[in-house]
Amino acid sequence: MADRPQKGPHETPAVGDIGRRVAARREYLGLSRRDLALRTASAPGYIEYVETKPGSHGMGFMVRLANALETTVDELTGGTVDLPPGVGRAAHHPELVDIGREECWKLVGTHGIGRVVVSDGQGPAVFPVNYVSTGEAIAYRTAPGSGPADAAGHETAFEVDHIDEAFSRGWSVLLVGEARTVTDPDDVREFEAAHAATSPWAGGERDLWIALTPGKVTGRRIVVRDH
Repeated sequence: MADRPQKGPHETPAVGDIGRRVAARREYLGLSRRDLALRTASAPGYIEYVETKPGSHGMGFMVRLANALETTVDELTGGTVDLPPGVGRAAHHPELVDIGREECWKLVGTHGIGRVVVSDGQGPAVFPVNYVSTGEAIAYRTAPGSGPADAAGHETAFEVDHIDEAFSRGWSVLLVGEARTVTDPDDVREFEAAHAATSPWAGGERDLWIALTPGKVTGRRIVVRDH
């Protein structure tokens, strides 16, 4: 899995729903437009056209494009936007395997969206939040008095996962430890610097940092073997 997007120094920004999805998936895989052109047997200029000019494309090309990007035509065209993950059929001969601690941290990466589990007087609740990771701790920014803020001072579970609908595969990582309110200025500056790449999707004033340094890090992956 690529760490960083590979983007040319003068690439035109992507526009349109399909263009943005293609560009985001290509960058996630660490591919340049030229790389994707080779995978789809097309010209680099046409990949640029797909990403930067709104329009329709032939189904044959869209299938090649989806295969090259290791996804589906529905994903690229937005057909699955409002569907919950996991509606696809299970693969043949799947196997559930454990993931080691080091690989768990690699999968969690530097930032993303995870789910924090909070238990208050009304029972457990789960909140999706944007997070940053230092490789030793997970932190997220929230608003005082909000549900995610209630995790501070309690043992908390934090879950991150990825579902690959096209190949019926996926992984999940669970981090468990005591959550705390971040008050040290150096820690706040560290998280703020990392946070530049992942502003809260929900918007609004969210100035309270909650950090979790897990004592327990476990993960599982669905592997599909060829038989």
